[in-house]
Formats: sequence, structure tokens, C-alpha cells
Amino acid sequence: MLAISHSIGYARVSTVTQSLEQQRSQLSELGCIRIFEEKVSGTKRDRPELICMLDHLRAGDVLLVTRLDRLARSTADLLHIAELLRERGAGLRSVAEPWADTTTPAGRMILTVFAGIADFERSLIVERTSNGRQAAKSRGVRFGPKPVLTSSQIAHARELSKSLLSIGPFSVSRSMSALSAMIVLALVSHSAIYTGTACKQGTTPLSRACCAT
Repeated sequence: MLAISHSIGYARVSTVTQSLEQQRSQLSELGCIRIFEEKVSGTKRDRPELICMLDHLRAGDVLLVTRLDRLARSTADLLHIAELLRERGAGLRSVAEPWADTTTPAGRMILTVFAGIADFERSLIVERTSNGRQAAKSRGVRFGPKPVLTSSQIAHARELSKSLLSIGPFSVSRSMSALSAMIVLALVSHSAIYTGTACKQGTTPLSRACCAT
């Protein structure tokens, strides 16, 4: 049996209907002088009991969990918590994963390797995203917000707007369901066609007209 002096336990389940009894019993048997418990998703970093436990830890303490996924649900979160423990001078041990023991040189080395792998994965993601965007641009793919109006709609509206004085903006707008009378008026007086981003800003008569539709 793994028995630890001055150890602090942390037990977690994801939902209120699940029981903490098995974890609580195991941590108590292993000599935890205090066990922090909560029923919350492991993907959340702002877990109240986790924060309280981290504040409670002192140099020389060891955090004990039954499994690493009770503490963190991703490598990034595990490394983040392990670093917080290191800053406090505390260690980490997992019952189900004996290699995850930062109180030993081997355990610290393994976590260092994990950190390197996680950093490598992040670099690959950034590189793949960048390469993907460059490849898409070379194929003519445009990034950013889509234009409020298509080029054909713009051309059609301008053509119709030439007869604005005789038939009126409302008649023009009725012939194009995508356009309001305000946009027709704006097309007559403004040559620039704004995109969705400009519409959100609402800084011009045309952009305000686009936003109104």
C-alpha cells in the first residue's frame, strides 16, 4: 500500500448523480489528512475545490489523486496544475498511474517529456493551420467576412437604380428580395460596397442600411 504523510487528496466526479465514495475511501486509506471533493466537469479550470486545494497546499505537501483524469482532462491542464504545485513546493502522485510521481526524478522527467510533446503538438497545429490557409489562398479562397451582397446583386441593383427616379426605390427593392429600399438609395449615392465587418461597425449610410436588413 502506498502511504504518504502530509498528503492532501483530491476527488472529483463529473455529475451530481455520481458518487465520490470510492475515491474518498481509497484516499483515506492512503493517509490523506484532508480530501477536497467536488462534482463538476474536469474540463473546467475554475473548479472551486481545486482552487481551494491549491491555496491550501504548502511546501512539502503531496497532492494525491486516484487517477490523473480526476485532476485534469487534458495534457495541457495536467501540466498547468503540475506547474502550480511545483511553484508551491508540493508534489503530485496518482494511484492508478505510479509513473506520475513528481516527488521522484523519474516522475519529473516523464512530465517534462509530456510538456515537450504538448509543445510539439501545438507547434504542429499552428504550422498545419498556416499551411492550410496558404494553400486555400493559392486556390482563390477568400478569408474574412462574406460580402453582404453578391457581385451579381450589386450589378443588378445598380442597373435598376438607374431608373430610380421613374419607379422609386421601393419598386427596385421589391424586385430584389435581398435589398431594402434603404440599400437601394445607398447604392445610388455610394460607390463602395461594404462587407459584413463594415456593416457591424455601422459607420456609413450604406453600412447602416445593410445592417437594417
